[in-house]
This record gives sequence, structure tokens and C-alpha cells, in this order.
Amino acid sequence: MIVDLHMHSTASDGSLSPEALMQRVHAAGVDLVALTDHDCIDGQAEAAATARALGVRWVSGVEMSAQWFGHTLHILGYGFDLDAPAMVGALAAVREGRWSRAHQISERLAGKRMPGAFDGAVAVQQAAGGDASQPPGRPHFAEWMVQAGHVRDHGEAFRKWLGAGKLGDIRQHWPTVAEVVSQILAAGGVAVIAHPWHYGLTRSKLRALLREFATAGGRGIEVVNGKQPVDQVAYLGKLSVEFGFLASCGSDFHSPDSPWTRLGSMTALPADCDPVWEDRVFCG
Repeated sequence: MIVDLHMHSTASDGSLSPEALMQRVHAAGVDLVALTDHDCIDGQAEAAATARALGVRWVSGVEMSAQWFGHTLHILGYGFDLDAPAMVGALAAVREGRWSRAHQISERLAGKRMPGAFDGAVAVQQAAGGDASQPPGRPHFAEWMVQAGHVRDHGEAFRKWLGAGKLGDIRQHWPTVAEVVSQILAAGGVAVIAHPWHYGLTRSKLRALLREFATAGGRGIEVVNGKQPVDQVAYLGKLSVEFGFLASCGSDFHSPDSPWTRLGSMTALPADCDPVWEDRVFCG
């Protein structure tokens, strides 16, 4: 069975609509799928309808942001009730913060002789079929900067202006790990830490995070994220077993133009791990 439980659509920062993404999922031979847009579930209904029509097993998903000792983390939620007040309310609050951040990015870029960034990023987002109810993200600002001739490519946009520690890297106040896990559990879902290797944590800090996550009610970690190196997968697999976590896997697909993230194409999950799709929320 091919499982891909981490991907993004135009409802957040992906380049394909939920429908087009599910069609591509089916073409890739994926059997079980979750759309996990950033702090957004607006694409879930369309993704579910398309996946089911194509015979692909679907489960609700989201990638929620959290704060942990100065680090911004991502927590994946699966199998939750899309209409649960806890989930709807939490994501509405985050959305308001994202709108504010988008305006701040635009204001900062205007101060560097790049006026019109907000309207430009919104235009880029809508041209890609993005949801107008969602604020533009940094990838949309990067594309606008390329189109406006301020940078050569997306890489330069992030290196100079939008990446970590740069002018456009405006930190939003995210909820705590415990708060996010609580919101997912209240909606009937299961919580999984996304790509634990991506946060630059030492091994001792990663263990501390996993202990706190488990105490909060977290159930799993994403052991496989795309074409992750085998040694990283092996280490995360050992942590999964040690902490009694379920193991998840996903491509983290955003765009067909990113050859390193292909749908359904990932490093294999270690054999001694218990897959997250054996959890009750995947049995509905």
C-alpha cells in the first residue's frame, strides 16, 4: 500500500487545487492520502470528494503551527471532525494572525523600495487558483518579487528578504505544543509531529520535545518526509519505537516543479515502526 499523508494545495501554499492534487495522487498510485494544508482545512471537502470518486482512501488532515522554546514547529492532525468547534475556532484565530503578518511583510518590503507587495502577492495567489479567503504566504511574495524584477528567482527572494532572520521573516504568535495537541484531540483526531529533523534541534532537545509531546497526548512522529536520507529515517524510527509513537510518512508535496518531493515517492518506513494508519481515526 502506498501512503502519502503530507501535502499542500492552493488552500495554503501549494500550486495545485485540491481537486487537481487528488487527481495527481491517483495517477501516482497512492492508496491512502491526507491533504495537510498549513493551518487551513478549506480544501478538505473538495479533496475528499475527488479522492473518493477516484477510489483513493482519504482521511482529514491539517498541518498546524506551534511554538516551543523559540522554535516554530508543525504538528499534523489526522482523522478529525472538520466541523469541530475546537478546530474551526483555532484555525480562525491563526488565519487572522496570518493576514496581519502578510500586511507587515508588504510594509517592510515597501520600505526597501518594493511597493505594492501585498496586492502583488494576492494577485499571484489568485492566478494560481488560490483561495481568496486565505492570506498570501511568503512563496506568493517571492513569486511577485520575481515577476516585478526585484530578484532573479525564489531562492534569491528567500536568501535576501524572506528567509529565516531576514526582513520578511515576521514571527507570528503561535499556540503551544500542548494547545495544538489539545485542539486536535478535541476534534477527535490524532496528533503527529511533522518532519522532526527540520527544526535544527540537538538530539537531547528533540528527546525533550518528544517527551512533552507525549505528555500532551501526541501519538506519533513523521518518520519519513519525502526523500529523507536513510540515516535520518533510521534514527527517527528508533525514536518512534522508544517513545511508543506511531510512525507517519508523507512527501510534503507543494508543486510539480519541485522534483525532490514527488507524491507517493518516499524513503521506506522502517519495518519495526507501527504505522499511524493503524490508529482508530483511519478506520472510519
